[in-house]
Amino acid sequence: MRVGLFQLSAQFPGQSHGEALERTVRSAVEAERAGLDSVWLAEHHFVPYGVCPDAATLAAMLLGRTRRIGVGTAVSVLSTRHPVGLGEQAALLHLTSGGRFTLGVGRGGPWIDLDVFGGGVDAFENGFPERLDLLLRWLRGSRVGADGPQFAFPEVAVVPRAAEPVRRPGLSSWLGLGERSGPVRFPRQRRDDEDLGEELTAAGLPVAGPPVVVACTSPGGVRLAAERGLPMLLGMHSGDDDKLRMLELYRTAWLAAGRGEEQLRRIARQHVAAGVAQVDDRATAARSTLLDAMPGWFEYGLGAHRTVDGRERRMRDPRQYTELLCDLHAVGTPRQCADRLLATAERTGIRRFALLAEGSGDQEATLHNIARLGSEVLPQLG
Repeated sequence: MRVGLFQLSAQFPGQSHGEALERTVRSAVEAERAGLDSVWLAEHHFVPYGVCPDAATLAAMLLGRTRRIGVGTAVSVLSTRHPVGLGEQAALLHLTSGGRFTLGVGRGGPWIDLDVFGGGVDAFENGFPERLDLLLRWLRGSRVGADGPQFAFPEVAVVPRAAEPVRRPGLSSWLGLGERSGPVRFPRQRRDDEDLGEELTAAGLPVAGPPVVVACTSPGGVRLAAERGLPMLLGMHSGDDDKLRMLELYRTAWLAAGRGEEQLRRIARQHVAAGVAQVDDRATAARSTLLDAMPGWFEYGLGAHRTVDGRERRMRDPRQYTELLCDLHAVGTPRQCADRLLATAERTGIRRFALLAEGSGDQEATLHNIARLGSEVLPQLG
């Protein structure tokens, strides 16, 4: 199992933007010390729900601050980005980090962002497949042109090429020795190159370039990911039953696209499930921490969303949503947190998790939570 952080850069009531971002940076550094596998960064615009507007830019900073841990976007929103521009960023991060970067993409929501950045509501409702295909061609090719309804341009050279071989760091760098001072715990989750279920071509060969995952919240998104041969990123709101339904839909679409069962087993190891983690000596204390802080953040943050066209939107009851997350995810004692992750893995087959650990809203409490996740929960996962 591979356990990482899911970082929203949440601005809790009474906090500044800088405080939220500082918590994100310090959390990523602590996650590496704690032996976690990865850090996943969200991006949002114009709302305090998350104050990072460009996950790839923040990923670049964190890749420079760390040596071993993987860093990914969860997600970069393609409805408000030019696929070539995002592809250039992803290639740059992939090549300069020794392959530690993963590009997560999604279509986002029907928010005012679409007006501000010029994509319009059509980019959200109909444009995601074309944008994803152009991005994938850029990441895998050497020359790319486009002749679609959204993007049309003559063939140009891909520079830098994400498909070039990546120089992997040596053992001393992987162990956190040498270049920088400071204690680094021995990593518990080594990122081996073999048998990780990496993205495959139709012929079953590994795809060069950064791994790409797709955020899936609807049947259409699941089918799109399966047809492109890409793993899924599943949201915090999904319980095990929801995950199983999406995995079965993915399997059906995968086989319908002419791919085999062995390829499916390999790619299935790359699906990522987002969740919540709050570790405490007593389960009631872990739940209380989240119930005291998260409803106010949800009301303050999610309530700020504006739709692009005035369409009606309904927000979940903040306290009920927090209670749901506590029920679904790794919230409780170290043993209970481990059991919850193991139960999901056994029932669904998902082995990769991105867990939100900043639910207390407090920086020092978040860092302590991450440390306990690494020292008390990970060793129980085998």
